Amino acid sequence: MDDSVFVLFIGFGALWTIMGAVAVVALLKADGQKIRFGKWGLVVAVPIVIPLVAALVFAAIWHP
Repeated sequence: MDDSVFVLFIGFGALWTIMGAVAVVALLKADGQKIRFGKWGLVVAVPIVIPLVAALVFAAIWHP
């Protein structure tokens, strides 16, 4: 029963992350730009995505 709060937190975090990604794609498509990722896009995206995924995995498997 105590884990239900953490499940809600992780669920809302995932939902907000997905909504943010969809919003960025929608903004780029509204301007008529092509969506593409070069090496500089990965330099920006990887340091954001790796800690986010690591935090979610840590929260999912760690139980005191």
